[in-house]
Amino acid sequence: MSLATLGTATEYLRALPGDEVRQILWRFRDRFDLQMLVQSARAVARGPVARLVAEGARNTHNWTPEKAALLTAYDESGITAVFMDPAQGGFLEGPKNLALALVAFELAWVDAGAATGSLAGCLALSPIHERGTAEQRDYYLSRSAPPQPGEDRQPWRGAFCLTEPIPFVGVDTGLLGGKVRVAQWDEGQEPLLQVEKRGRFITNMGFANFVTAAVESDDPRIKGTLMVILEETDPGTFDRGAPTRKLVHQLSSTCDPVFSLTVPASRIIGGYTVKDGVIVPRYSHGEIIEAVFRRTRVTVGIMTSAKLLSAIEPVIRYARGRFRGSSAGGPGTPRYELGLQMKEDVVHRLVDVWAAGEASASLGFEAARLFDRLDPLERECQRIHEQRGLKGSALAKARRQASKDALAYLEGRRPELAGNPVIEGALLDSAANVLCPACKMWNTGQGARMMREAVSLMGGYGITEDCPGFLGHKWMDSQLEATYEGPESVQRRQLSVTMTDELFLAQFRNWTREMRAIANDHPGTGACALATAMQMWLWTLQHLEKAKDADGDTLYQSARQGVTFPLADALGWLLASRSQILDVMALVAEGPRNPAVAEGLPGLLNFLTDLCHVQAAHAAGEVGRISAELLFGYNRHPAWDTEGCATCYQGDELEMLEGIIPGIASLARGCADVIESDGSHPQKAGPCARFDGLEQFSRLRVRLDGCLTGSRLAKDRAAQALTRVVIPEALDYPA
Repeated sequence: MSLATLGTATEYLRALPGDEVRQILWRFRDRFDLQMLVQSARAVARGPVARLVAEGARNTHNWTPEKAALLTAYDESGITAVFMDPAQGGFLEGPKNLALALVAFELAWVDAGAATGSLAGCLALSPIHERGTAEQRDYYLSRSAPPQPGEDRQPWRGAFCLTEPIPFVGVDTGLLGGKVRVAQWDEGQEPLLQVEKRGRFITNMGFANFVTAAVESDDPRIKGTLMVILEETDPGTFDRGAPTRKLVHQLSSTCDPVFSLTVPASRIIGGYTVKDGVIVPRYSHGEIIEAVFRRTRVTVGIMTSAKLLSAIEPVIRYARGRFRGSSAGGPGTPRYELGLQMKEDVVHRLVDVWAAGEASASLGFEAARLFDRLDPLERECQRIHEQRGLKGSALAKARRQASKDALAYLEGRRPELAGNPVIEGALLDSAANVLCPACKMWNTGQGARMMREAVSLMGGYGITEDCPGFLGHKWMDSQLEATYEGPESVQRRQLSVTMTDELFLAQFRNWTREMRAIANDHPGTGACALATAMQMWLWTLQHLEKAKDADGDTLYQSARQGVTFPLADALGWLLASRSQILDVMALVAEGPRNPAVAEGLPGLLNFLTDLCHVQAAHAAGEVGRISAELLFGYNRHPAWDTEGCATCYQGDELEMLEGIIPGIASLARGCADVIESDGSHPQKAGPCARFDGLEQFSRLRVRLDGCLTGSRLAKDRAAQALTRVVIPEALDYPA
């Protein structure tokens, strides 16, 4: 069904999108368990969490009894148990990435510190869940689940302690500040390990019962790096450390702990083997955190998305009520009813905030759903590899072959591979390797910038403690989220490697064709501009992989982050806009069949479609700018010397040609570089740069600019809708 059959441009947005709309957009309309989870998390967020913030609990970085009461609220609402399987005390079967993302969204809608405190326990368990032995998973996850009816116990709380060299935390996850050595190893007995570890900025540390810590060997009898579980009752020092003096996320407990503990080797996450008298961990710390962060980074990105979307209602309310109470106009007058919304700038900027919020949420939830699909395939592939006895180089070779086979399947050369879990896993894995860092990088980076825009729309009220919606707090919190689990540079570095994978690029080409097809049926989405921008990005990447700069050095290489990082940024814009358009297409397909959505669907679709067009135009503009800078910026500009003037017209030659071709001299002087007989030339840096080898890009750039046709009209329509949309009388949580 096309948008045209659902409504016309005269249909406006009636109300802010509700739960029924979000369930369709984010694809959990058929998951009653997730719908109930959202309601439970929202009750906690807009109840006890909001009251704590309103009462000033963020004014101290200490972990107070009032803040500690949130842990009980998480337990009672089911939030704590989301991470566990039913056999371990949870209530959700199967993968839980989307469930955790929804919880993070609801809590961060009010306060990101509360969301972080809740999710930090999951982060502590993630190394055990992803790479732990079966015994480790059952033991720690079951003890971390809330007590069942009839049980008399307190749930365990965990903390995750990576921490690179202090004080340079956040720099390089390959370097560790913790050491492990053999403390005692009696014949026939399990080795005992001495772990020395200092942490910094460790969330949940104020009350954690156990810690999953990354350490490296300080003993020839232990190989490499590993992750180990430390418990508060282990012999030695379990010092929680001083509270971190944070300016943000004060509803979570953060400390700088110190550990010096003796633990059994069975605490090594994933287990170990002994080879020639050396303890060989099954997984290095890098292999474990790769499996962990590629999932948990998505939820952090979604926390910033929640902030942007939560800002819409407070900004509208503030703008409309700005002049009420003055003598300038009473009820019924534009000044009274619209306030600041009479001015185009106010509604246009809010459209940008809303469009960014929708795009970032779409990207985050798509990544979460992708990991839900990937998780069981990963385990099945691992089972197949173990069954075949593949390890080390043999395993790496098998994975490379799986990627080649998946590429052949994707290109239609191996149709018999349909339904093969190894092939499907390879396809999803290549996409996940890009979507995860792109989501974390773009959502938190662009989200922090757009939160500043949202706060500025509140005027001076935005940076007061009693700002409706706690927007000032959210703006500050977003700065920290941009550094969580690796700052933007870490995500860009990962993208610069994964986005060049041929299997991903083959899927990217399919996504581009998909946008073309959507543009054919739904031109108002801006999918055409996005598809052209995607085509330009791919052309630029492939050109830069072969091109050299003015000094003859290769452009696209690991060390040239001035090339690779901007291209990663551009890809983030494209992926976010694509996800946003796909979500709206889901609403086009499912909305008419939902009675709760169908009544106001025409206006809602018109508005969300215009937001897609606005965001696609922003994405196309960023891609065009970045691509042009990279393609032209590494060439040396011609100078007024012999080499630079070699392609210039000579004034004497033009005068001679004037008799043969009348008017050529004036034409050339008007649009080209001419060297006169006395050596004079136009006053500028040098002759105009040439486009040799970039003619196709120039054509693409002109085409892309033309694809922006109509995007500002879409912004005007969306802005007009903001002046008409009905909002509740008051926020549903305290100010």
